[in-house]
Amino acid sequence: MQKRVLGQQGLEVSAMGLGTMGMTMAYGAADEQGGIATIHKAYELGVTFFDTAELYGGGTGSNEQLVGRAVKGFRDDVVIATKFGFDLSDPAKVGTAFNSRPEHIREVAENSLRYLGTDRLDVFYQHRVDPDVPIEDVAGTVGELISEGKVRYFGLSEAGPDIIRRAHAVHPVAVLQTEYSVFERAVEAEVLPAVRELGIGFVPYSPLGRGFLTDDVKPAAEYAEGDMRRFDERWQPGNYEKNFAAVRDLTALASSKGIPVTQLALAWLLAQAPDIVPIPGTRNPQRLAENVAAAEVELTPDDLARIREILPHGAAGARYPKVMLPTW
Repeated sequence: MQKRVLGQQGLEVSAMGLGTMGMTMAYGAADEQGGIATIHKAYELGVTFFDTAELYGGGTGSNEQLVGRAVKGFRDDVVIATKFGFDLSDPAKVGTAFNSRPEHIREVAENSLRYLGTDRLDVFYQHRVDPDVPIEDVAGTVGELISEGKVRYFGLSEAGPDIIRRAHAVHPVAVLQTEYSVFERAVEAEVLPAVRELGIGFVPYSPLGRGFLTDDVKPAAEYAEGDMRRFDERWQPGNYEKNFAAVRDLTALASSKGIPVTQLALAWLLAQAPDIVPIPGTRNPQRLAENVAAAEVELTPDDLARIREILPHGAAGARYPKVMLPTW
C-alpha cells in the first residue's frame, strides 16, 4: 500500500483509508462481525487509516467500540480518526443538533478514548460547525487536548474557508474531511484552494457517492428501511435515471481499462492531489480489497478529461436533505 502525507504537519497514512460508519448505521442493520472482519482485512492489505465518530454509535459508543476491538492487536500501527460536535441527547434531532461547547468536547474525548480502548485520539475532528460556539473556542479546546497528549491532530469536517482560516489561526488544522467525489464537487470552488494554501490535508468521505458509483445500485424504494438511500435525492425518480446514465458511461470507461467503476472513481480522487486520502466505507472484505486496489490504478489525462465530460458538475440531486446541508 502506498503512503500519503496529509498536509504539512506530517500525518502519514495509507493512500486509502476505511470509513466505518456503515458498520453500525445508515445502511441497514448493524453487522459487527462483518465490520471487524473487514477492518482486519484492511490492515492485512496495508490500510492504516480508520475513520469513526461519536455520531456513528448514536451516543452509545457502539461504532468506536467496534473499531477499538478490531484494532486492538495492531493499535500502534494505525491512525484512528474520530469526531465530536453533535448533540445526541434527543433522538429526534440526531444529525441536526450541535454541541461544540468546550466542556462537551472534553466529555466526548474522554468517552472516545474509553470506547476505543486507547490512550490517544490520532485525529479529533469537529464533525459539523456549531453556529452557537465560536470556532476559536473549539480550536483552543482541541489544542489543549493536544497539549495534554490526549489528541494528536486537530481536524474539521464540512467547514468553509472562513471557519478553516479562523480555526487554523488559533491551532493548526491538520486535516479537513468533506464529501468529495466525481458525484459531489462543491469543494472545488473555494474549499480545496483554502486547504492547499494553508497546508491542510484533505479526506474525502462518501467517495463512491454512497454506493451509487458501484455496480450494485437500484432505485430508492428498493432499499431496506433504515437505509439512507431511500431518501437521498440522488436516488429519487428523475435524478436516479440521470445519475444511472452517468455511471453507465463511467462503467464503460472503466471497462475499457479493465477495472471496475469503483476503482475508476477512487483513482480519480487520488489523481486530484497527492495529499488526498479517500475513506470509502464498506463492511464487505471482498469489496474492501477492490477499493484498496484502486491505489494502483493510473489514469491518463484523457481518462480524467473523459470523466469530467461525463460529470462536469457532479450528480443530479442534493447530497443531504436541506436541513442537514452544511452552509459554507
